[in-house]
Amino acid sequence: MKTKSSISNKSVVTLLIIAMLFSCSKKLDQIQISNKTDFLPVSIAENINTKYTDSGRLTSILVSSKMINFSNQDLPFYEFPEGIHLTLFDKKKASSTVVSNHAVAYSETDLIDLRGDVVLTTANSDTLFSDQLYYDQKKEWLFTDFPVKFRTKDYITNGNGFDANQDFSNAQVLEVTGRFYIAE
Repeated sequence: MKTKSSISNKSVVTLLIIAMLFSCSKKLDQIQISNKTDFLPVSIAENINTKYTDSGRLTSILVSSKMINFSNQDLPFYEFPEGIHLTLFDKKKASSTVVSNHAVAYSETDLIDLRGDVVLTTANSDTLFSDQLYYDQKKEWLFTDFPVKFRTKDYITNGNGFDANQDFSNAQVLEVTGRFYIAE
C-alpha cells in the first residue's frame, strides 16, 4: 500500500527532473540564439565608393555594389560578396585596377583578400589573372601563392605565385611553370 509521502516524494522528484530539463533546454536555446547573433553584421551598405588616402595622397578607390560590415568580430572585417573594383594609384598618380568576384577587407591588418576571377591590369597594360590575390594597403604590396598567368607586352608567364609593389616596378611571377614569347 502506498503512502502519501511516497507519492509526493516521487511527484517532487519527477517535477524537479522536468524543471531541470526545461531549464537546460531554455539555456541551450539562449546559447544557440546568442551564437547566431554574435555573427550578425553591424550594417549592410550598397553602392560603395570609398577613397583611401595616405598623407593627403590618394592611394586607392574601392567600388562595390554591396558591403557587409563585421566590425563587431574579434578580427573585424568587411565582406564584399558581389565583388569589387579596386583602383590603385602609385606615387606618380598612374593607376592600376583589380577586379574580383568576392573580397574581404580586414580592418586591423589593412589586408584585402580578393577571390574569384581576379584580374589585375597595371598602368602599363600588363595583366595578371588568378583565383586569389592579397593587397596589403600598409605596404602597398600585392601577392599570392595561387597559380597565376601574367601577360606583359612581350610574354605570357605562368607560375605558382606573384609578388609586386603597387607601381609594379618590382613585379615577379613565382615558381614559373611556363613562359611564352608573344610574336607581333
